[in-house]
Amino acid sequence: MWCIRRIALNLKINTFQINLTKPASVLQLLHSQASCRCLLSVDVKAPRYMSTQPKRLRTANMPAVKIGTHNGSFHCDEVLACFILRQLPEYKDAEIIRTRDPKQLAECDIVVDVGGEFDPKKHRYDHHQRTFADSFHSLRPEKPWVTKLSSAGLVYLHFGRQLLTHLTQLKEGDRQLDVLFDKLYENFVEEVDAIDNGISQYDGEALYAVSTTLSARVGHLNPRWNSKSQDTEEGFRKAMKMVGEEFLDRLEFYQSSWLPARAVVEEAVKARHQVDPSGEVVLFSQGGCPWKEHLFSLEKDLKVESPIKFVLFSDQNGQWRVQCVPAGLNTFQNRLSLLEEWRGIRDEALSKLSGIEGCVFVHAGGFIGGNKSQEGALEMARRTLQAAAKSPANRSS
Repeated sequence: MWCIRRIALNLKINTFQINLTKPASVLQLLHSQASCRCLLSVDVKAPRYMSTQPKRLRTANMPAVKIGTHNGSFHCDEVLACFILRQLPEYKDAEIIRTRDPKQLAECDIVVDVGGEFDPKKHRYDHHQRTFADSFHSLRPEKPWVTKLSSAGLVYLHFGRQLLTHLTQLKEGDRQLDVLFDKLYENFVEEVDAIDNGISQYDGEALYAVSTTLSARVGHLNPRWNSKSQDTEEGFRKAMKMVGEEFLDRLEFYQSSWLPARAVVEEAVKARHQVDPSGEVVLFSQGGCPWKEHLFSLEKDLKVESPIKFVLFSDQNGQWRVQCVPAGLNTFQNRLSLLEEWRGIRDEALSKLSGIEGCVFVHAGGFIGGNKSQEGALEMARRTLQAAAKSPANRSS
């Protein structure tokens, strides 16, 4: 397992440009798991006006790199796009120029969310032009996401893999890099794309409002309509800090917790025929590992022919649980529930009824049961599979 150490983001701001500085590596791998500890330190320096003295001496051969985006009210997509770029070595000292002036934008090395042009060869990443309708899938046909891209998605699509290799030290070609890249888009960036483009999650009126999304929190940092000052620079700086912290926190979680869980589940899925010849039961040596999302994904990746029905794992008391695999991530329906006649029965009564020693319980809903031993829990799964084989109509409940 890796652990990511996060370092300080130093932010400097004036009315027309933002300068963010940090050491070359944002995230560092720790070699000792025993001392693995994730730290976040944020040091904010925000003078009202920037000093006329440069941070470091530049020569004619070292022009200042500039990232351009629009001024005025800011949104989560360009904030995230600018943050991503600022993590890359070639843009780490870049000035962020907030303007709509075409002449100033033309002088920028890269422009996001303004300018009316999408041209990766020229490093222009706007999505507001009438002709723009691209999604991850349209630009990378092997990817499934069809949400229209915002500047955040465009920058992530073109620079995301470079970003992750830099922040995590994973190498190109590493399968874990591919998994992280997809996961961060699907569970972080795509939301920003959809909200910025006004794409609803579903049809019809929502039953309740969700007002605490990252995009909403960025929006609240803009000046109030009736504030005396309509200066957006301080709010943009705060938004950059907030979005950056959240992105790095999500990346740290996926690398240090989510990926190791996936490895555990993958090992269990590959070894399933050693647990039971049917291949429909997987076993984890200990409980606590989040498995559902990974199991559904890995069944597709590993081309599992017969869907897995049961998961075995030990609980905190050293006893064993047999849990039914749901039909999907967001449903209470099981692929196969434990036998109906066992549900709600406990201990000796259940052992006598089932003919399996050591039974502890079967939940009234039939989705989980317990036994004092691993073999007993496995036998509960096997008996259920055997009964379903005799009565195929009962294989989904």
